[in-house]
Amino acid sequence: MTTVVRRSDEGLERMLKRFRRKMQESGQLRDYRRKRYFISKGEARRDKMRRAERRRHRRLLRQQRRESRGRRRGR
Repeated sequence: MTTVVRRSDEGLERMLKRFRRKMQESGQLRDYRRKRYFISKGEARRDKMRRAERRRHRRLLRQQRRESRGRRRGR
């Protein structure tokens, strides 16, 4: 568990900011959010593949758009 001790002459906002930064750096919040729901290994693998396919598709579309813009300028 991450704890933060209040320093002298430190306001609540500053202390909260330090706490958030420590939580971010430790990765505890990320783990908590990830483990909130049970996801089987197979489902995780399928989700990972879906995301990768989507990234590839978007890259391909971006590349095609760039190429088509280049052709119009060359007229």
